[in-house]
Amino acid sequence: MKKAFTLIEILISVILLSIVTLGLYSVLKTQRRSVSVIKHHLDKSLKDDNSIMVLYNDILKSDGNITIINSQRDTICINSTTNSLYGLGIAKVCWLVLKSGDNLIRIEGNNYKLPLRLDDKVEIDSISKGVNLFDVTKDKKGNILVVVQQAKNEPYSFLLQGIKEPPKPPKNRPKKKQKKKNNKKTKEHNKSQDNLF
Repeated sequence: MKKAFTLIEILISVILLSIVTLGLYSVLKTQRRSVSVIKHHLDKSLKDDNSIMVLYNDILKSDGNITIINSQRDTICINSTTNSLYGLGIAKVCWLVLKSGDNLIRIEGNNYKLPLRLDDKVEIDSISKGVNLFDVTKDKKGNILVVVQQAKNEPYSFLLQGIKEPPKPPKNRPKKKQKKKNNKKTKEHNKSQDNLF
C-alpha cells in the first residue's frame, strides 16, 4: 500500500513554490527596470552623439566662412555650409546656448542675423538641455576645437583641422596714371603722322 501526501505537505510545497515564484518575479522586475534605465541612457547618449555629429558636419562641410563669438558660452555661426537638415542647398547655421534652461539650439536658414527678427525664415532645433559648457576655439592655422558638456556628464569634444577661410576678393585699387615717356622716337613719330594729314 502506497502512502499519499497529507494536506500539510501539500500546503508546505505550495508555500515554498510561492516564495520561489515571488523571488523570481522580483529578480525579473529589477532586471526590467535596469534594462529600461540602460535603454534610456543609451538613447540619450545616441541623441547627444548624433547632435555632435551634426555640428561636426556643419563645420566640415562649410566653406570656412565661420564666425565665433566668445563669451561665457560661445556662439558659432557657419555662414555657408552644405550640411542642411531642411533641404537647403547652402545654409547659414548658428549654434548657441540660451540663458533660460541652458538649452543648446541650432538655427538653420538663409540671410538672417542674430538676434533673430520676426520676419526671418529659420528652423530652430533644441539639441540638448542643461549645457554648462559650450566652447569653440579657432587658431590661425584653421584648427577648430569644440567642447560641449552637460551637467554631470563627461564632455564631448572634437578637433577639425585645416578649416581655412575663403580668400577675400581683391579690393579695387585706383589705377596709377602712367607717365608718358618723352623720347626722340615718340616725337619724330608724332611729327611724321602730322605730315600725312
